[in-house]
Amino acid sequence: MAAISVPPRPYDATAVRPAWADLPADLRAAIAARLGARVNWASTAGGGFTRGFAGVLQTVAGDRVFVKAASLVDQRHLSDWYAREVAITAALPAGLPAARPRWTLTAAGYHVICLDAIDGRMPGLPWAPAELAATLTSYATVAEALREPPAELVAVGVPRLADLARADLAWWAELATGRETLSEMPAVAQHRLPELAALEALLPGYADRTSLIHGDLRVDNVLLDASGLAWLCDWTWLCYGPPWFDLAGLLVTAYASGLDADGLFRAHPAARDAPADGLDAALAALSGYWLIRAAAGPSAGSPHMRAHQRWSGETALNWLAERQGWR
Repeated sequence: MAAISVPPRPYDATAVRPAWADLPADLRAAIAARLGARVNWASTAGGGFTRGFAGVLQTVAGDRVFVKAASLVDQRHLSDWYAREVAITAALPAGLPAARPRWTLTAAGYHVICLDAIDGRMPGLPWAPAELAATLTSYATVAEALREPPAELVAVGVPRLADLARADLAWWAELATGRETLSEMPAVAQHRLPELAALEALLPGYADRTSLIHGDLRVDNVLLDASGLAWLCDWTWLCYGPPWFDLAGLLVTAYASGLDADGLFRAHPAARDAPADGLDAALAALSGYWLIRAAAGPSAGSPHMRAHQRWSGETALNWLAERQGWR
């Protein structure tokens, strides 16, 4: 079991975003008009790694909503992501712990989406066991509902994790063959490149599934409400794949919290059909991806992104090394 480790900056303080007052006046006016009342209070989301506006707005009429906005000129990729998030969350099965969209708007050169506001907070790290348990319970509900996706969600059109794994989750193979280099290679990986490449190569075959998964299940995509229910946010990266892959990504922070991540994985319903080495394949693929991305130079998003990717990659690799008995 790992010694407790926390990321270089808390997940709820990674974002560098415009505040409500920083948005163009005509955009704020258009949003207020769509809400039907003047905005008299606004908060800016502290978590995340993009520079789009994201925050809770409250109107003088007492309505509270969560709004995201991105420039159609300078942040086209973000506006596309937001549009995709709306399409996906609108088609999710009823009863899932996910905020639903209310409306979208294009105004003043921005694309805006409005969702239900969840009155909650992000879990802290190290994980409190009760908060992690609530998150795992919510994900069990989600995973079961998406094992046989409804036609409305299938119609949205989503990628396959198997294809994504072949295209962007095979970095240990690149390092092993010398096609890629890593200036800060973790010591535990230096003499294990063939084993790491072999493990990550298993993922595409394991990931070829008809079930749908969240695709980006992290602590900063979770909100805990006052009743203790965990809500899952940011559904942009929905894809076909096995639910145990989501579980592996989430539990990297449980391992960093000194918890029994292996036991939590084995006990979860989402892992009931995971191959014996499925978790190892996922950890190999994720660690290689995060470490390569961390070395990619300054990000156009949050200045804290690369440090978080490095921490995540090293944590996933350490968990894998412990499971494999590597020294």
